[in-house]
Amino acid sequence: MPAAAWPNWVLGNHDRPRVASRVGQAQARVAAMLMLTLRGTPTLYYGDEIGMRQIAIAADQVRDPFEKNVPGIGVGRDGCRTPMQWNAKAHSGFTTGEPWLPLGNDYIHDNVANLSTETRSVLNLYRALIRLRRATAELEAGSYATVATTGDLLAYRREYEGNALLIVLNLGANPISIGSDTMAFRGEILLSTNLDRSGETAPSGLDLRGNEGLIIRLS
Repeated sequence: MPAAAWPNWVLGNHDRPRVASRVGQAQARVAAMLMLTLRGTPTLYYGDEIGMRQIAIAADQVRDPFEKNVPGIGVGRDGCRTPMQWNAKAHSGFTTGEPWLPLGNDYIHDNVANLSTETRSVLNLYRALIRLRRATAELEAGSYATVATTGDLLAYRREYEGNALLIVLNLGANPISIGSDTMAFRGEILLSTNLDRSGETAPSGLDLRGNEGLIIRLS
């Protein structure tokens, strides 16, 4: 398939509730690994990289024409369009004036400046995923093959010119033990969604924590 025909991957956008509110903060990290390891062009909606949540908008703060025309039935989109949370200063550093929409109460902690300093934050996970994608031909241009889809387990292989990565995702909150009868492989863990397993040997048989995803370079 030529690159021009590859799909665009979008998990969040200005018309849908925030990913972190739809699936929870832990699964939002798995969703990040999914989007940035699939074949195609990943498109990131602002704020998802810091786990911004859907914001409740009071009736007198509504801006969306959909909600104004038919109020009270949940079609308003303002909750996912609130200002980007840059820092813990007034209006989260977005503007020196009054913002168009209110900020969430979590902006004091969940902002770019603060999460940049936290080694295992969702922001640093996104940065690690983007760096890996840019540096790895398998993720940029490799083929895709499904390996396993059992229960909460999703695993697929990306391969380019004889080099291969295995992406293993736990889409649930319970741990998963993967036996060699499910997937036979050997390799090295490049990245975990928890940012704490890099360099670990991945034998044929693997334990995934709840809400964890792994990228494994196959031997």
